Amino acid sequence: MAYEKFTADNATLLLIDHQVGTMSWVKSIPFEEMKRNALMLAKVARIYELPVVLTSSMEDYAQGPLLSELGDILPNAFAARIKRVGIVNAMDDENFAAAVRATGRKKLIIAGVTNDVCTVFPALSLVRGGFDVQVVADAGGSPSRIGDDMALRRMERGGVTLTGTNQLVAELVGNWTTPEGSQVVQVVMEALQT
Repeated sequence: MAYEKFTADNATLLLIDHQVGTMSWVKSIPFEEMKRNALMLAKVARIYELPVVLTSSMEDYAQGPLLSELGDILPNAFAARIKRVGIVNAMDDENFAAAVRATGRKKLIIAGVTNDVCTVFPALSLVRGGFDVQVVADAGGSPSRIGDDMALRRMERGGVTLTGTNQLVAELVGNWTTPEGSQVVQVVMEALQT
């Protein structure tokens, strides 16, 4: 089967549980690197006007609120975020599943925290549901490296394409000299300097 590139015209971004508490549990990648990568994805999605679905789990508990920067970058998606109440697999939440389907797109870019719980299950569910899924491994993480590794292996074996932030961004851009590509260059340069 020939690979079809992910583009601004065919992809949707799903950011799962980038919450201040949950992110503090991650030890497989430095916090600031994971945060920088997640915010870079959000900024690129804004530039390309990709549909974005945000979700959180139990914001009033230890997981805490979503990163406030996501509200600054993607105010509409942030306001419309799906607040799950303890449902581990976001696709088991009827509101989240409906929001994903409502985008009308079959190519999904997923980043989540944690990879070993909050990312793995919806990614596998979506592949089984006929979606083409790329998980941006370095815009999420897990409480341990072995937990992260096991989740990434499980997803890959289950048909998920694993990628990194820079690789995914470059795929979406395609050409750095377009007006959008020039804006993304600025986002990438800013991120590399933090």
